[in-house]
Amino acid sequence: MGINSVKNGPIGVFDSGVGGISILREIRKQLPAEDLIYFADSAHCPYGIKPVDEIRQRTLEVTDFLVDLGSKAVVVACNTACEAGLDRIRAKYPELPVVGVEPAVKPAHQVTRNGKIGVLATHLTLHGERFSNLVAKYATGVEVFTQPAPGLVELVEAGKLDTPETKTVLHKYLDPLLEKEIDTLVLGCTHYPFLFPAIQSICGDRITVLDTGMAVARQTQRILDEYSLLHPTADPGKETFYTSGDPDVVKTVIAKLWLHSPAVVMQGKI
Repeated sequence: MGINSVKNGPIGVFDSGVGGISILREIRKQLPAEDLIYFADSAHCPYGIKPVDEIRQRTLEVTDFLVDLGSKAVVVACNTACEAGLDRIRAKYPELPVVGVEPAVKPAHQVTRNGKIGVLATHLTLHGERFSNLVAKYATGVEVFTQPAPGLVELVEAGKLDTPETKTVLHKYLDPLLEKEIDTLVLGCTHYPFLFPAIQSICGDRITVLDTGMAVARQTQRILDEYSLLHPTADPGKETFYTSGDPDVVKTVIAKLWLHSPAVVMQGKI
């Protein structure tokens, strides 16, 4: 395969479901010429309540699928998948540029005013080694309060972004953090940015809410540049969507989250 054909290849992006669309949107803004493939592993969503070995195996299988489609780089747009499988993906594909995500603990440390940070994420993310190392490295001198949030991923997957039900569940998880007087909230799951209006209605303007979409998009650009893999033309890139779930169901939600051309979602049989 020549270098031109590699440069023309797509960027593969995947998540346990539709949450990684929050990352995909930022990648599209940052890299308008790149072709993008998105895989929603909806048949196995949510990852956060599953055994680590099962998630690790799925992340490898989805990466294989994206590589087989010619992806020149892969973005693991899921904190739980990164915790479980990022190292295995990099070990299996040492030549492949792989970009992961992590909760925005370092930026939160930089912006907090009172030294109290809340982190909303899945149980597996919060209890994983990657998150522990992140806190140890970047959260010295501040208090970090963690809150597992089961059920939020499922609400986003159902397209319930700002409903009374969603706000009830959010209150359950946000109220304990607000009682700790946090001034900064880290959204440690790529599904959660879609709940931002509902979160802000509960937290108010005094809480700084952080996610990692823009940072991941910039890192993706840096990695492609480092590997000399940026798309050689300025023509607008296209997007292709796959899911392991029901394409008709997933399409309805993606159409709600994706802010560009209407999504055509195909079955990815893996």
